[in-house]
This record gives sequence, C-alpha cells and structure tokens, in this order.
Amino acid sequence: MSRSLEDQTLALAGVFQASALVQQIAHTGHCADSSLETCIRSLFATDPATTLDVYGGELKDLREGLSTLAGVLSKQTRQQDIEVLRYALNLLNLEAKLRKDKDMLDVIGSRIDQARHTASHFGYTHPNLIANLGSVYTDTISTFRLRIQVSGQPTILQREENAAKVRALLLAGIRSAVLWHQTGGRRWQLIFNRRKVINLAQQLAEKANRSVYD
Repeated sequence: MSRSLEDQTLALAGVFQASALVQQIAHTGHCADSSLETCIRSLFATDPATTLDVYGGELKDLREGLSTLAGVLSKQTRQQDIEVLRYALNLLNLEAKLRKDKDMLDVIGSRIDQARHTASHFGYTHPNLIANLGSVYTDTISTFRLRIQVSGQPTILQREENAAKVRALLLAGIRSAVLWHQTGGRRWQLIFNRRKVINLAQQLAEKANRSVYD
C-alpha cells in the first residue's frame, strides 16, 4: 500500500465522507445514494491494488468527502462543520482503539465477509445490507467506552432505517480510518500538515468534479 500524501488524503476523505453523510442523515433523513454506496462498498474492498480502488477506483466517487475535508479543515464556522469534524476525529480515535483489539477486528472481518453475499445479490444500499452492517457496528465498536454521540433530529434518528444507515456509515468511516493509518496517516499531521492536506483535497475535489462532466 502506497504511503504518499495523496493516498492519505484519499483515505481521510473517506472518513470525512462517512462523517458528512452521518450528519446529513441525522438532520434530514437523506443523503446522496452514490456517496452512500461508495462508503458501504469500501467495507468489502479487502485486497485493493491502490487506495482509490477501495472507493471504486473513480475519483468522482469521493468528491463529497474531498470537498468536505477541504472545507471543514479550512474553517469550522458552521454548526454542521463542527459536527462533521467531531465525528471524523472520533472515528480516528476509535480506529486507534480497535487496532489494539485483535479479537474484535477478527469478528468485524468475519461478519463483513458473511455480508458479501447480500451485497453482491442486492447491492450496497439495500436496507437488508445496511441493517446487517449497522448491527456489526452495534455489536463491536459500540461496546468501547468512547462512543460517538450523533446530533440531529430525534424523530429522524428514532427511525430504524436511519439509525442503521448512521451505524453502517460509522463502520465505513472506521474502515477509512484504518486505511488512513495504513497509508501513513497520523493525527499530528492534521496539525502540522493541515495546509498541505487542504490544498491537495481541493485539487482532487476539482479534478473529481471535472471527471463528472467529462
């Protein structure tokens, strides 16, 4: 696995894409299916040739994460930016805890593997798969003392399909956090290399937007 700044930025964009979608669902009950599919699909990419292959191999599939990453790291003036940043940093912290728990990693890997049939048969955004992945998160990551408190509309979050999407996306965010660490990403870089990450994320987001209209 390559350890370039671009690879780290792509993986971090995966974390921020999952975080942004959690924020959107918690407040509105909706998010873009294409962005959701990219996040969920990443959970099943266990032997990628490149970092981008984890997200389907197309830069355009990560454009929401790239633009969110650049925007949130540049300024946290809006409430939604603060929430997204909190989710992303918590996901990085949870990944660090998970890395030390081999038994839990094995359980997650096994459960995701069992869900492959559902994914290949019904697609990555099917409610059955989302519910399955949501239960994986509940049974594993949710048992840590550090838990992500999701802010939003209680009536929206109380709907089981929305709660399942949030949990499945948090699991996908953990997967991207694992990838970020594998590519050499470290939390201190978010302080000392922040400007470089922002600039690269902006460039990649613009490239992704162009590829949509080409």
